[in-house]
Amino acid sequence: MSRYNHVHTLSFKAYLYRILFSLLATAILVVFMPFGNNATHHYQKGEPWDEEAFIAQDSFPILKPADRIAREQDSLRQYYEPYLRMDADMMEEQIAALRQDFSTPFGAGIPHYFLPHLQEKLRHIYSIGILSREASEQFGEDKPRQVRVYHGNESNVRRFSQLFSEKTAYEYLIHEDDSIHYNHSRLHGLDLMKYVSPNLTYDAEKSAQQRQEVDGRLVRTMGVVLQGQKVVDRGQIVDDEVMGILLSWEEHQKEHKLSTQEKVARFGGRALYAAILVVLLLMYFQQFRSDYLDSLRTVLLIMTLSLFFPIVTYTIVAHVWASVYIVPYCVLPIMLRIFLDSRTAFMTHITAVLASAVVLTQPFIFIVTQTVAGLVAIYSLRELSQRYELLRTAALVTLSAMLTYLCMEFVRGTADGSQEIGRWPYIYLMAAGLLSMLTYLLLIPIERIFGFSSIVTLVELQNVNNPLLRRLSEEANGTFNHSMQVANLAAEVANRIGAKAQLVRTGALYHDIGKLENAVFFTENQNGKNPHDGLPYERSAQIIIQHVENGLRLADKYKLPKVVRDFIATHHGKSLTRYFYIKAKEAASPDPSKGGGNGPAASPFTPPLEGMGEAAFRYPGPKPQTLEQAILMMADAVEAASRSLPEYTEESINAMVERIVGSQVSEGSFSECAITFREIAEAKEVLCARLRTVYHTRIQYPE
Repeated sequence: MSRYNHVHTLSFKAYLYRILFSLLATAILVVFMPFGNNATHHYQKGEPWDEEAFIAQDSFPILKPADRIAREQDSLRQYYEPYLRMDADMMEEQIAALRQDFSTPFGAGIPHYFLPHLQEKLRHIYSIGILSREASEQFGEDKPRQVRVYHGNESNVRRFSQLFSEKTAYEYLIHEDDSIHYNHSRLHGLDLMKYVSPNLTYDAEKSAQQRQEVDGRLVRTMGVVLQGQKVVDRGQIVDDEVMGILLSWEEHQKEHKLSTQEKVARFGGRALYAAILVVLLLMYFQQFRSDYLDSLRTVLLIMTLSLFFPIVTYTIVAHVWASVYIVPYCVLPIMLRIFLDSRTAFMTHITAVLASAVVLTQPFIFIVTQTVAGLVAIYSLRELSQRYELLRTAALVTLSAMLTYLCMEFVRGTADGSQEIGRWPYIYLMAAGLLSMLTYLLLIPIERIFGFSSIVTLVELQNVNNPLLRRLSEEANGTFNHSMQVANLAAEVANRIGAKAQLVRTGALYHDIGKLENAVFFTENQNGKNPHDGLPYERSAQIIIQHVENGLRLADKYKLPKVVRDFIATHHGKSLTRYFYIKAKEAASPDPSKGGGNGPAASPFTPPLEGMGEAAFRYPGPKPQTLEQAILMMADAVEAASRSLPEYTEESINAMVERIVGSQVSEGSFSECAITFREIAEAKEVLCARLRTVYHTRIQYPE
């Protein structure tokens, strides 16, 4: 069992939270996963096919190109004959009106031979047909070549250009005819325009039927690809013919409708696959890092990152936007490596890659490439304290991904010279490497949203020009020097036993900032008079203990990260202010041989302490919860005690370290953190060696 696991019985609420988070993650994957066979191929005209040979999974027709269909539609347009309905009674009505007008006074003076001539012209106009303006606008600018005019059960085809409009019909009526001295100026008594009325109307229903019949003659396919037929082989150039077949396959996939049984089967498969991945990841945390499951912010960070990349992959595949290799999947392990640990980063990365690969046409190559890239990202980035480290990691990840993809090309026989290698996957991988450098910009949002602290933030807090550290150096210089020494000791121990050195160094610099409130009450800041003289021991103990609470208050005021505030709260654990506790017991003891009576600490302000308990002299805690907090407790106590040694020899230093750390172990100060006896022994070795270097024996120079 991992040392990071908490051995405790889970409550019903804890079990319920685990189940709800698992169901939520599974549901998100299922909802965003493309339905049906949406695995897409990425290709470009004139480029070699860089995937496996494409074999048709079922038969489908080969569609004609759009430009060819447009040409054939234009050629078929000559067969389109919209229907116009003729009003046969209109002609007789207008001729009868003309005759009657000739018999009125308005018709007097008009030669009698004009009437038959006008009647003949009207018969000609109405027999051809007068098209109304509204009917003409139905066709827009795309006028048909021919129309079909019908009345009753009779119909005939006429050229559209032969039809009269109201304007052309009037012009035809007034056209002069010299053979019979037909002059329109002699018709001033008649308004010929009133005898011109449209007798053709557009029949939309019959015209639509006729248009469908014409369009039905258009054949949109030019062949069929049979199931199992090879469409394109690996390395083959995608020419016009292959391009047309591939586009036809995509259209066939869009139009193919799944049966109910197929839908149920595919939905069940997606749900089961997503559930397996989520459960496996949950089992990892349960087995090795159950402490992460106890932290809501950690669970949310892992869920957000592990679901984000599969969702992006599903979206790209569903909309065929680009190749998935352009997505910087290595950002996930980089982020989790920075904020959590390497093993969690790898397991989460593998889960996200497996969830993404299920919708791809070549999942094996994708899994291998992204797995190698993720491992390189984890191995090459221990801490992100400098920007160049991210640049180096991005370069290594890009190079390793491209080399891995090239190796897979050799394994599959693509790069042996017999087939051309596609360049686009390598371009996409280079773009993903550039995008991975955005990780540096994402650190601050993630810190703010989830409450984590990156190495960049910790390094910034270590700057001695930070307002709080500068104030500590000015107002409590002794405490500042003590904190600097503790930071160096703790960082060396952390490097030795594999803990987070930057984290413990930052925590050490700020662990005693609470002493700013009463700096002179701490020995490292005193210069002569001791303000504890004359105070009750209990009061002195409370002043010393109060520096933890004061430190937390200052940390909130200066907005220090939670991970730093935890060092302030735990660096004394629940230990005793042993000096004042022992002095108080001695002052309360009636036995002079035990230090009772009128010792130097006794005063009128020191009441008898018969039956005194330890509560007033004990720090509130909590005890250290992490390996780094335990290191700080040891380094803090050892550095403070080393200042009171009467002489600095190897034996005295070793004995002092053994006594201090041994006392902490025996009191159970490390009972709630993941530190082993071997690590404690290594920590003591580092502390002894470091203190011997600090307090080494110096030679006496002659006067």
